[in-house]
Amino acid sequence: MLTLKGRGAIVSGTRRIGATVARRLAQDGVRIALTYRNSREEAEALAVELRKLTDRVALVQADLSIESAVENLVEQAKRELGDLSFCINFAYDYPRKSLDELNGLDWDIGMAGAKANYLIALHAARAMYDNKGPTRGHLIFCGDWAADETPYDDYLPYLTGKAAVHFMTRAFGRGLGEKGILVNAVAPGPTAFGIGLTQRAWDRAISFTPLARQSSDEDIAEMIATLLKLETITGEVIRIDSGRHVVGSPLREH
Repeated sequence: MLTLKGRGAIVSGTRRIGATVARRLAQDGVRIALTYRNSREEAEALAVELRKLTDRVALVQADLSIESAVENLVEQAKRELGDLSFCINFAYDYPRKSLDELNGLDWDIGMAGAKANYLIALHAARAMYDNKGPTRGHLIFCGDWAADETPYDDYLPYLTGKAAVHFMTRAFGRGLGEKGILVNAVAPGPTAFGIGLTQRAWDRAISFTPLARQSSDEDIAEMIATLLKLETITGEVIRIDSGRHVVGSPLREH
């Protein structure tokens, strides 16, 4: 089992769940490189919090869909943290459109998040190759409970991208295993109200979870902290969705 203190982690997508994850890892002494695309003020405020918990915090602006920006992010994070053992990516847009409204641009937007996971996995993993083993690093993706057999309405490009993330979790897990790098994903259910849903639609979504509650940011963060300590789990997509996956998705009300 790994000791987390003093290890470096890139954490991206920190406006919502990722912020809770960053705080939880900092409590264990993980050094954090926060990434942001546009929300610099929010990232700076989170960095102030984290510096009270851990000895090194870096702040890096990056568009994760651009390879040169990802390369720079990985290089800067490793340099400023003194180590790069973990990479946790929650950055992903959440566009909502009906089938009647979709076009080619919407597909590109949905796939941009999958490309970002692909790029950051490639370059972060390569930066971990020279770490001392047998466990040299760990990549954590963020999937979606509905990205496999249970799609819901109005998010086709987004969920297709998340399905690609689930596949990459397995493919990278297999390919990077010989390098001593673990790859896993968490798959939340409904987690944050205000992303394209009315209050009525949100309440209905929550009512379809067996536990009748939204997914817990704290549970997700605790699962990630636990996964990073363990050394023989890879290629897994772990649902943290209040049981939503055992119910599926209701048809749209007309």
